[in-house]
Amino acid sequence: MSEDALLRWLRARIGLSKIGDDAAVLPDGGPFAVTVDSQIAGVHFPPELDPAHLARRLLAVNLSDLAATGADPAWAFLALSTPPGFDHKRFFTSFLAACETWGVELAGGDLAASPRAVVATLTLIGTRPAGGRWLRRSDAAPGHDLWLGGTAGESAAGRRLIDRGARLRGRRVELPGSFSGPPALLAAARRAVRRHLLPEPQMALGKWLGRQTEGAAMDVSDGVARDLHRLCHESSTGAEVRAELLPLPDRFAQLCAAIGSDPLALALAGGEDYVLLFTLPPDVSPPERFGCRRIGRITRAKSIALIDGGVSRPLPPLGWDHLEKQEAPAS
Repeated sequence: MSEDALLRWLRARIGLSKIGDDAAVLPDGGPFAVTVDSQIAGVHFPPELDPAHLARRLLAVNLSDLAATGADPAWAFLALSTPPGFDHKRFFTSFLAACETWGVELAGGDLAASPRAVVATLTLIGTRPAGGRWLRRSDAAPGHDLWLGGTAGESAAGRRLIDRGARLRGRRVELPGSFSGPPALLAAARRAVRRHLLPEPQMALGKWLGRQTEGAAMDVSDGVARDLHRLCHESSTGAEVRAELLPLPDRFAQLCAAIGSDPLALALAGGEDYVLLFTLPPDVSPPERFGCRRIGRITRAKSIALIDGGVSRPLPPLGWDHLEKQEAPAS
């Protein structure tokens, strides 16, 4: 059973009406938004990742869920299970510094021993900013423009480089010995590794979207295509995505050629971009400072189409599934 199928089964069986967004609004209408996410060594990050980098990543991916609801972060509860030798002081020094940056207070949690792998689970509680509204996946409407808050595919390229041996050592990215090319390509590869390991949540964009009177939002963690299917399912709409409008990083085509991946496949299905996927009325555009890109539109037809080179074809829900373990094809 896929992750989405399991969630649909749960909702039908016990009426979990609060499932369906990146964070649950509690109680109905607020004033709190609550999210929880885990980072597991060997699944989400390489086991030897610096505990300081793990701490930043753990907080960032959870903050991205709050950004997708338009919330201000407030409190954190951390459950941390670690094997012998884990540097707890290094982890917490970095974690608390990141919490201070984002206005988060560590309010409790649990520490435990793990026989082999690090498992870090973070629960975040946010509040609704004054004058804002809760962002939901179910608020997309036919005629809305479809937007991405930043580039797609770069994190997936970074993950492929990490699978081949790339590592983040302090501030420096070490690329695999087999990876070579001109300086611009090497710089693009290092950016991709950093993008994967140290994402930046789009908190300011989420708050701006929350001040708009219309529009849906969610964060892109499992791939643009898969997450777009989720947004449209919750809104009972369809969508058209134009391939030529997808925002890609600098030198992305060259980087994908070097790692044997298709740029469009990574952009649509790579996952872990941690940018916001959102909709707005056609007469509203986000400020240029956020670097957003319009990629298509919401339609009445309950189908998702990709328009590539003037040809329209169905866009399946490609991307990562935590139960089926599917991800973007390499080429």
